[in-house]
Amino acid sequence: MSDACRRVPVLNVGFEFQFKGCSSDALPTPDIKPRLKQNAPVNPSSTSQPINRQLWKRVYTRLLSRWPALIAATCCLLGVAATQPLLALAMKPLLDKGFVEGRSDYLWIAPLAIIAIFVFRGLLSFGSDYLMSWIANGVLADMRRDMFDRMLRLPDTYFKRMGSSALLNRFVVDASTVMQYATEVFTTLVRETMIATALVCVLFYLSWKMTLIVLVLIPASTLITRVVSRRLRRINRETLTMNAELTRIVSEGIDGQRVIKLFGGYESENDRFLHVNNRLRRFAIRNTVAGAAAVPLTQTVAALSLAIVVWMALDQSSGNQITIGGFAAFVTAMLQLLDPLKRLANMTGPKQRMLVAAESVFQLIDEVIEADNGKQSLPAEVRGRIVYQDVVHRYPGADQPTLHGVSFTVEPGQTVAFIGRSGSGKTTLVSMLPRFVEPDSGRILVDDMEIHDVTLASLRSNISLVSQDVVLFDDTIAANVGYGSNRTPSREEIYEALAAANLREFVDGLPQGMDSKVGENAARLSGGQRQRLAIARALIKNAPVLILDEATSALDNESERQVQSSLEKLMAGRTTLVIAHRLSTVLNADRIVVLDAGRIVEHGSHAELLALDGLYASLYRMQFKD
Repeated sequence: MSDACRRVPVLNVGFEFQFKGCSSDALPTPDIKPRLKQNAPVNPSSTSQPINRQLWKRVYTRLLSRWPALIAATCCLLGVAATQPLLALAMKPLLDKGFVEGRSDYLWIAPLAIIAIFVFRGLLSFGSDYLMSWIANGVLADMRRDMFDRMLRLPDTYFKRMGSSALLNRFVVDASTVMQYATEVFTTLVRETMIATALVCVLFYLSWKMTLIVLVLIPASTLITRVVSRRLRRINRETLTMNAELTRIVSEGIDGQRVIKLFGGYESENDRFLHVNNRLRRFAIRNTVAGAAAVPLTQTVAALSLAIVVWMALDQSSGNQITIGGFAAFVTAMLQLLDPLKRLANMTGPKQRMLVAAESVFQLIDEVIEADNGKQSLPAEVRGRIVYQDVVHRYPGADQPTLHGVSFTVEPGQTVAFIGRSGSGKTTLVSMLPRFVEPDSGRILVDDMEIHDVTLASLRSNISLVSQDVVLFDDTIAANVGYGSNRTPSREEIYEALAAANLREFVDGLPQGMDSKVGENAARLSGGQRQRLAIARALIKNAPVLILDEATSALDNESERQVQSSLEKLMAGRTTLVIAHRLSTVLNADRIVVLDAGRIVEHGSHAELLALDGLYASLYRMQFKD
């Protein structure tokens, strides 16, 4: 098997699959540039307006699910907006009556009014920020719940196509980005739009002629915003892809640090990291340039408006059409208008980041889950008779079928081993039983019931798996063993399962016994201990059908003997399908099926196949020539 094939981890439950010409025992790792395209959000029409409107609707429909809090937050925002023009309106009487006419009562009215306005505004601002944060975090939790629920129900092929880093990036980065910017955009649009509207009304009240001049120049700001928006959308989509790629490279660097050190991979890994890191830097600079350009351009338009207004005010003042207080109030309101317009112009970047992240999140939520069209359940007492009838399978893009019309029968309680060269199709064949891989044609039956007529829950509840790539959770030994049960097992049952798996002495020697943590990826356990823990988990489940996928191939001789002893207890009375490269583990199987290029070329007992002197005998002699 090539190094490229070895690099891809088997994520699900230990089965491995053929994909685009790689053997059925592994998947190829493509070159970095194809991977960049592969992990990118795939939506050819994502820049179209209908798609953007749909994303807007889906994001804000989730926010509206908490409508009471949203209404309260909106009321607070409207209150904040209402207080903004009060300062401008206060300028006219303050100057005309307080300074020009010299009224003494304005000595205390003006300061108290200013304090009252800002205190009221601060309370409303705090209320809106708190409520929007409460809404955002609640919706984010719901969104991640929906993503995780959908992820667990996706077919195995999806995980091979996407990879773990891209999925993690959607949960950690994209989902939080959606809610962060969704609430920011909502708050800014509501508050600043209302402030701008209120200030425009004040401007009309003070001088409708000068206000018309200001409004004529607003479309120029809108045009600038739209041009910048298109560029930011493209940059943000590329940045999202690079973030996922950076997560993947760092994750591989952490997991493979020993391999990198031993095989001198510093330069190649650094080159890969620098390539992505530099692209992220360039995208960040482009994003800053595009976003920053909108502000001075908008301010230039505003300055032009202000210049014209000053000229008109000076012209009107000569005819006593405007007072000093009126002009000061108009300029104050106009300058105040620049702030909300600037914030609205700056919303282009956050809006596009939100839409790109939402596109990524909803792609996961919209993924088609694995088909579960079965309406029946297996009997309460499953005997474990398994029948394959003319099963054919070809992986997408493969030149040749992986399996060609494979047929065989496993009687209840039998142990049948599948052996063959790498790429012969044995893993694909066994992976079809729990429906991790679907056949293109043919039928598979369990106790004379076709598995497609049986619900996935019923089918998989009657199958246990022990594989070479043991998956254990970062929890206690007791929790990992009890995970295999359809109910909550007692501690006595867990202890009995550990004893049957030859783990009693090991567990008794731990300070916390069964309550000891196994660590991330079971780092605190040896390979043999992981395998025996998986066997204990299978014992607790007590399923009538057992799949052993290279369960001892990565162990030393002593660990193999211990695990093999545990496996014999597990296999007793169960229909067992064994995938093995080490022929020493299958010598006592009831029947051995030899696969070659997706076809069954030999089958029989160990003695019968040796007497046949075919492929099995050749493989046996190669392994036992010493």
